[in-house]
Amino acid sequence: MVTGWHRLGPSAGIKAWADAALPLAQAALAGTNDPLRCGGTWAVGLDLLPNDATGRVGGVDLPWADLGLAPEPLHQAQLSTIHPNYPQPSIEESATAYAFRLNRDAAHLDGLLPIGADRHRMVKEPHAWILGLPLNVSDASPLVVWQGSHLILQEALREAFAPYPPATWGDVDVTQAYTAARRRIFETCPRIALPVRPGEATLLHRLTLHGVAPWAAGATAPPEGRIIAYFRPLMGSVQDWLLLP
Repeated sequence: MVTGWHRLGPSAGIKAWADAALPLAQAALAGTNDPLRCGGTWAVGLDLLPNDATGRVGGVDLPWADLGLAPEPLHQAQLSTIHPNYPQPSIEESATAYAFRLNRDAAHLDGLLPIGADRHRMVKEPHAWILGLPLNVSDASPLVVWQGSHLILQEALREAFAPYPPATWGDVDVTQAYTAARRRIFETCPRIALPVRPGEATLLHRLTLHGVAPWAAGATAPPEGRIIAYFRPLMGSVQDWLLLP
């Protein structure tokens, strides 16, 4: 995956899955007690879609062949839902973090988590890939990727982990290496917005830097907001996450 991302579809199988998932997603979002973030404009929706381990939801199978993926056990999908005027300032986010969200799309590498009071960045969730499936029609706040960023991050993290035994890589602080690599990515990699519709999907390499664009003037979404379901199955080790293609 040279670019670090693929746009998939349109496919009748992907569309059937999205159509089956939408009412269940709406019900799950309406029934959750999780507070909206970013000033009431973002529902994180972790593990909220009631799909089974095969990805089947509402009686419809996840169309693995259309997605070009080999079947593997899945978690319940995240339902990332954006509401008008995303993002807004909030008490849970510093002014610096809010500015980064607004101006840099909250660009991040999935699985790299802030640990401890000093928020050291460590690879705690080595995802195999990132699959986004839009559930409703909206042109608001699309997924954003930095094309080719996975190559820069893979190189930088390999250098950061080199002095340590692979079994300890999940506990290595890579904050400095990650920050420097992200700065290089912003300077050298094209920022690509990936709006998609039900029946399409986006597949990201696990090391691709990505984020969510702010709600643009004139953008539209249904009353429930712009909903994208995300699957991110875990790999067996940080070593595989870093070294496999």
